[in-house]
Amino acid sequence: MDTGVANDDVPYSPEAAISRWKFLVSRQYQHLLDKSTPHVLHRWIGCFVAACIYVLRVYTVEGFYIVSYGLGIYILNLLIGFLSPQVDPEIHDGPGLPTRGSDEFRPFVRRLPEFKFWYSITKAFCIAFVMTFFSAFDVPVFWPVLLFYWVVLFTLTMRRQISHMIKYKYVPFSFGKQRYNGKRASAESTSLPVD
Repeated sequence: MDTGVANDDVPYSPEAAISRWKFLVSRQYQHLLDKSTPHVLHRWIGCFVAACIYVLRVYTVEGFYIVSYGLGIYILNLLIGFLSPQVDPEIHDGPGLPTRGSDEFRPFVRRLPEFKFWYSITKAFCIAFVMTFFSAFDVPVFWPVLLFYWVVLFTLTMRRQISHMIKYKYVPFSFGKQRYNGKRASAESTSLPVD
């Protein structure tokens, strides 16, 4: 005989069951994301596969160019966050990036970390792929104009970002610990050169 009460003395309701199921699914999803964190190459290969599937879908249906344009703008925005320092030296007055060899070495800290960059791009490709199944998003546009505008926007944005990198003397990439003559580099030798 069902009394309507679960083992935990909590009344059973469909909302509680759905809420518990959502919690379990989100916890399992977060666990999978946490396990994928150290596998950088495999994550980016998966992102590349998702991008190829999306491109193949857009190519075969010959449409959804406005979705692709929006996706391109979003990825460009993410790229700028990935290449920018967490503390912008133009705005921040305190200690920032070292500009002279005598300054203390500070590692480059991104505004958008690599994992969030990868996760956002992969999620964006998946959402854009799902959008290609709804004809409401297939707005008829002349795609060469959108492509030309995106290339111009990308060029201008990257030129501004590279000039910012040159002005404040930072490189947003590192390839592990630097070694000189088989020895690890000290903090003094990894600092920027004296002007």
